[in-house]
Amino acid sequence: MTESATIAMSQKSREMIEQGLDVISLSIGQPDFDTPTIIKDAAKKALDENFTKYTPVAGFLGLRQAISNKLLRENKLTYTPKQISVSTGAKQAIINVILALINEGDEVILPAPFWVSYLEQVKFAGGIPVVIPTQVKNDFKITSSELDDAITEKTKLIIYSSPCNPSGSVYNKDELINIAEVVAKHDNLFVLSDEIYEYIDFSNSAVSIATIPEIKDRVITVNGVAKGFAMTGWRIGYAAGPEWLISACNKIQGQFTSGANSIAQQACITALNEGKKLSLDMKSNFLRRRDLMFDLFQEIPGIKVNKPNGAFYLFPDVSSYFGKSNAEFSINNADELCQYLLKDGLVAAVSGTAFGAPNCIRLSYANSDDILIEASSRIKKSLAKLST
Repeated sequence: MTESATIAMSQKSREMIEQGLDVISLSIGQPDFDTPTIIKDAAKKALDENFTKYTPVAGFLGLRQAISNKLLRENKLTYTPKQISVSTGAKQAIINVILALINEGDEVILPAPFWVSYLEQVKFAGGIPVVIPTQVKNDFKITSSELDDAITEKTKLIIYSSPCNPSGSVYNKDELINIAEVVAKHDNLFVLSDEIYEYIDFSNSAVSIATIPEIKDRVITVNGVAKGFAMTGWRIGYAAGPEWLISACNKIQGQFTSGANSIAQQACITALNEGKKLSLDMKSNFLRRRDLMFDLFQEIPGIKVNKPNGAFYLFPDVSSYFGKSNAEFSINNADELCQYLLKDGLVAAVSGTAFGAPNCIRLSYANSDDILIEASSRIKKSLAKLST
């Protein structure tokens, strides 16, 4: 199993900062906002009320009911608390589903770019990742025909995120209906829909594929509080799906970590009951930063970049710089370009190789306008030093 590329680059940039270097890190996927006060107050209240004991493996009933209410209210999805499992972050929810579904040799389709952990988690479960590449000119989205062509008798699961990490792409309802029509033709095919960036959707067109009745019983919806409520350190995610599958996820979780943090769960009840109104200010700031970064990168020669509709990443195609060099560096791929930008420009980015898109790099704009302007300037200057 390879190390997470995002975590590795974040660690490397931290080490350089500790050495006194003025590194700007655009590598980590974390909102730079504080958790809303009403949520923190709920955590303090939970402490005062002594919610400090072991929790049910599936999560507190009150939290699962709050999730059920949220899914109905905001996503038009009907799930009972028994169809919901709470985990230590959405990452654990995803591996629970994969371990519950995937046997040795099962194929799992991953539209690329994909979140770095999907590939390694599938391999860990003995599955075979089947990657469908996409291009920046198509907003990094697959078509239903591409999906149809990738399915074999061994295909068991499709995993995708919308809004997408790392591309920021958002599948609209018509696109998902077309994909669902393909899925519906295969009785043993499941879909894992990762919706962790749901509240950071600038197009306001994101929908849950589980709303399509023909395949709802074969969709697992994964979400959490990290991105939408700036609660990355609280480590609460959840999965909603068929009761038999959620029961299997609980069985797996019960042997690994048991129930998630008690204080965080209680705070999440408040977060989910308050809903997306708590994220509106954060979303508007991310939208402004998206436009700022997009405009700045359009000014860099040789960069191909689309305007993402969600999340907080830019995912430019930098392949025009492959084969270029200067006196100290030779750039042959995105990995080497990221190393060059870190050493020459003191800007940390993540290679697209880890996301299944080796021509790109991922840049997080979860930072202040001034820092983003400075980082973009450094990248532009560093790239200008390279020649054929």
